[in-house]
Amino acid sequence: MRRGKLIVISAPSGAGKTTIAKEIRKRYPKLAFSVSATTRPRRSGEVEGEDYYFLSKEEFERQAKAGDFVEWEAFFGNLYGTLKKEVDRFVNKGQHLLFDVDVNGGLSIKSVYPDALLIFIRPPSFEELQRRLRERRTEDDIALATRLERVPMELEKGAKFDIEVVNDKLERTIGEVTAIIEKHLTTTE
Repeated sequence: MRRGKLIVISAPSGAGKTTIAKEIRKRYPKLAFSVSATTRPRRSGEVEGEDYYFLSKEEFERQAKAGDFVEWEAFFGNLYGTLKKEVDRFVNKGQHLLFDVDVNGGLSIKSVYPDALLIFIRPPSFEELQRRLRERRTEDDIALATRLERVPMELEKGAKFDIEVVNDKLERTIGEVTAIIEKHLTTTE
């Protein structure tokens, strides 16, 4: 049986990665989506095993210490990570898997799974990214500043990805990412 392929989409907050990942999932319904584990509280309407695997901080730390995560990171006081057994479960049964993770997570996935395709979504400019984040109105000023402080690091690490796509026009960007993924999924090594 052929192994499944891994596709990672990363970007700074506000660059459009989650919107693009959701559209890719609509266009490729057979493409599985990697569900991360987190210690953050479950929000209304979120489903265990579909949105996240919700773990206590102690359980998350135990699994991290045991090496159960492909990648994990602390963000805004909570822990987020990708369980290796979940990735292997999909790959070993020949199913392709899409990730929506930060740049550090993407690079960690690539170090464990060298054949993973890393796609970095770059904002057209820092000013445009700031505007998008402010218009989202999902964070207070402190959270917004924290996200913006990460941008230089994210842009630097994004340059290490296999492909970079500038999200200046969402529909064009979705089309470009779709074409990249289509080529990756239909190429046999």
